[in-house]
Amino acid sequence: MNSVASVAGEARIEKARIEVIGTDAGAPASLAPAAQARLRAARVVMAPRRLLAAVDLWWREEQEAGRIPLQLAAPELGASDRPDLMMEPLRRALAGGEPAVVLASGDPLWFGIGRLLLQEFPAPRLRFHPAPTSLQLAFARLGRPWQDVAWVSLHGREPEALAAALAKRPPALAVLPDPGRGGAAEVRAILRASGLEAAYGLWLAEQLGHPAERVQRLAPQAPLPQDLDPLHLVLLIAEAAPPPDPVALPLFGIDDGLWLQHGDHPGLMTKREVRIQLLADLDLPARGVLWDLGAGVGTIGLEALRLRPQLQLWALECRSGAKALIQSNAHRLGVRPAGVVEGRAPEALAKLPDPDRVLLGGGGRERAALLAAVLQRLRPGGLVVIPLATVEGLGELRPVLEQAGYGVAVSQHQAWRGAPLADGTRLAPLNPVLVLSGRRPAAAA
Repeated sequence: MNSVASVAGEARIEKARIEVIGTDAGAPASLAPAAQARLRAARVVMAPRRLLAAVDLWWREEQEAGRIPLQLAAPELGASDRPDLMMEPLRRALAGGEPAVVLASGDPLWFGIGRLLLQEFPAPRLRFHPAPTSLQLAFARLGRPWQDVAWVSLHGREPEALAAALAKRPPALAVLPDPGRGGAAEVRAILRASGLEAAYGLWLAEQLGHPAERVQRLAPQAPLPQDLDPLHLVLLIAEAAPPPDPVALPLFGIDDGLWLQHGDHPGLMTKREVRIQLLADLDLPARGVLWDLGAGVGTIGLEALRLRPQLQLWALECRSGAKALIQSNAHRLGVRPAGVVEGRAPEALAKLPDPDRVLLGGGGRERAALLAAVLQRLRPGGLVVIPLATVEGLGELRPVLEQAGYGVAVSQHQAWRGAPLADGTRLAPLNPVLVLSGRRPAAAA
């Protein structure tokens, strides 16, 4: 008999597992019946500190309702926020074959306690039961599909992660802020530092799944709620910046977030710091013809018109829909290009008047041929400026200018943007840019 009991005990221990159950903020009352049954049977329960009182109350109510035997003692409760204190009770439960439950927020394997548990226990001794993540719940409340959503966690991470994500201009970005470093305030500061506050609506999602949950859009100048729950999610939803007052805009160096973007390729635009440098390198004349080749959304050419209103700007971009987008940005800035052409170079150059200045921002693998075509049309004394991302591009194009007898200049530029870091500021780097320029000799007198 004793040997039979011993074998049964060993089998029970061998089958013992830790049930890791995902929850929302309304747990344990909001748990599914199967999850509640596991919780009733548990002898060890680990949960976030914010849920411990609710778990204890729920367990006693279940006992009073007759769903838990009266003679059964309450389970050992512990805080999963303290992994250093959580693991030993769970080890004892496994060793003794006792049922154990860990309650976790959302999906335990998505920025949750699951990673730490897998470091301490073999995977076969853990069984995960995910609930909707805060990300899923937040977009469910907004009624917005979330398959295109990017996300970033700032828990224990430097703010560059958010700055880098914003640089890609995702259509939607979910941020898990670190309350210990400022939470939503830090996210908002980084958004402003990126120059994109006008390009995103900022939403706060608090206590998702709890009766007191709150989801609200925060206006750009509105203060954060004084009663903002420490456990919140920040959603940044891309939206067209409202039309600015052209008179109130700076003469040049307009914030990145004020430009309308291609919906399928957001973020493919020249950043403000580089734009300022290129406008200087173009040495814009008061009058003449400026070609902006590979114009993107029109940033450089349109800002050139604000500096030199008498210039004739011809913007060329091959992307479908570019013409309407550049014209919309021109209207927002209060300038009028001489022409916007949606087509491919060098074929489309035949329709344009000879230039005095050329910004060559496109061309791809055909850029050497495109540069050669530009040099055939550039007027005496004219200038071509070429931003480059690689040294290979410099090696390919510089000889074309030198062989044509142009005066060549090369520079490299690196900019940083300040991002909040605890009580100070950290500089987040932008991608370095090489600038190659060539000036055609003036005509002989």
